Amino acid sequence: MDKVLALLDDDLIRVEAQFKKDLTSEVALIRKVGEYVLASGGKRIRPMLLLLCSRLGGYRGDYHIGLASVVEFIHTATLLHDDVVDSAILRRGNASANAVWGNEASVLVGDFLFAKSFSIMVRGGNLQILEVLSDATTMMAEGEVLQLINTCDLDLDEDSYISVVRNKTAILIAAACQCGGILGQVTPQQEAALSEFGLELGIAFQFMDDALDYVADQSEFGKAKGHDLAEGKMTLPLIHALRHCDAEERKRVAEIVEKEELTSDDFAYVIDLIERCKGIDYTRSRARELVTMAKRRLDVFPDGPEKEALFSLADYAVDRRK
Repeated sequence: MDKVLALLDDDLIRVEAQFKKDLTSEVALIRKVGEYVLASGGKRIRPMLLLLCSRLGGYRGDYHIGLASVVEFIHTATLLHDDVVDSAILRRGNASANAVWGNEASVLVGDFLFAKSFSIMVRGGNLQILEVLSDATTMMAEGEVLQLINTCDLDLDEDSYISVVRNKTAILIAAACQCGGILGQVTPQQEAALSEFGLELGIAFQFMDDALDYVADQSEFGKAKGHDLAEGKMTLPLIHALRHCDAEERKRVAEIVEKEELTSDDFAYVIDLIERCKGIDYTRSRARELVTMAKRRLDVFPDGPEKEALFSLADYAVDRRK
C-alpha cells in the first residue's frame, strides 16, 4: 500500500481538494454531512484504482482527478443509503451520518451526491464513461434489492451470493478501473482486462469484509462485530458453515437470524459454528484465489510502477485488518 500512496501522493491531494469543491452547495447541511462522511477514514480504493489505471494506460491529462472524485461520491452516496437501510450506528469507527443527522438527511444528501456525480460526468463530455458509470449505478441498485430479498434466506448458495456482491460492491470497482483505461485510450482487450481485474478484486474485497465482520476488533474494523448477522445478511462465512453443518445446527441458526434482537449467546453460537466449519478460512481462501486471478488479467500490460502498484493494492485487499 505504501507504494501506491507514494506513486499517487500528488494526485490524491488534488482529489481531496476536488471533493470539497464538488460539495459546494447553498444548503449548509449538504456540505456538513458530505464532508463528515468523506473525512471519516475511507480507504479511497476506488479513486486510487481509477488514477492508477489511467496512468497505466498512459493518460497525462487532468480529467482523472474529477472522475476519481465522482466514483468516490457515488460510493459515499451508497454508504449513506446503506446505513439507513441497515439502521447502522457506526461507520468506519465513527457515528454514522444517520445516527448524527437522522435518516432523512442521510438519504437526501446521498441523493445529492448521486445527482452531483452525473452532473460532473455530463460536463466532462465523455459518453463512454457516462455509460459505464450509469450502468454501474443501475446494477448497484439491483444488488441492494437482491440483498434485501435474500435477508434471512438460509438457502442462499455461494453463486447467488456472488451475484449480489458483483452488483452491489464489485461493479463500481470494475467501473473505476475501466474508466481509467478509457481515459488512457487503451485497446478494447486491455479495457476488458481492467474491468475484469476490478470485478474480481471487488468480490475479493467484499469477501474479506464478510470475514472481518465476524473476527475483527470493532475499534479496528470501524463497525460493530457481527453486524451482518444482526441484519440477517447471509454472507460467505455463514453460507459455507450452513453448507457443512448438521440439521440441528442449521435449525438453530434459522431461529437466531429471525430474531428481532440477538443476544450475546446467539452471536457466540453462530461465530463458533462458523469457526468449526472453517467459514472464515474458506472465505479468505476464496478472496486470495480471486486476487490471483485478478492479477493475471494485467498480463496484457507491460511491467512498470503502475502495474506493480495495482498488484500492491490487490494484495492489500486480502491482507487488511479493517
